[in-house]
Amino acid sequence: MDVLLWIVFGLVVGIVAKLLMPGRDPGGIVITIILGIVGAMLGGWIGRVMGLYREGEAAGFLMAVVGAIVILALYRLVLPGRSRL
Repeated sequence: MDVLLWIVFGLVVGIVAKLLMPGRDPGGIVITIILGIVGAMLGGWIGRVMGLYREGEAAGFLMAVVGAIVILALYRLVLPGRSRL
């Protein structure tokens, strides 16, 4: 059940990250959602490891969004010329 919650949480985080970082992404919405899931997991994990918050706190959402934005920015840097609609 936790995996399903991470997917839904990543979907929401991916949408928020996309709204905060508009533009064309290589790969489309599916890749953006996957990047949101990865960013949510990575950002959430880093925040908890650093002791910035505990699981379930609102700061976790913010850290997940930051993680998703970083992952999305890195993805855009790696594949800049493969934009699709």
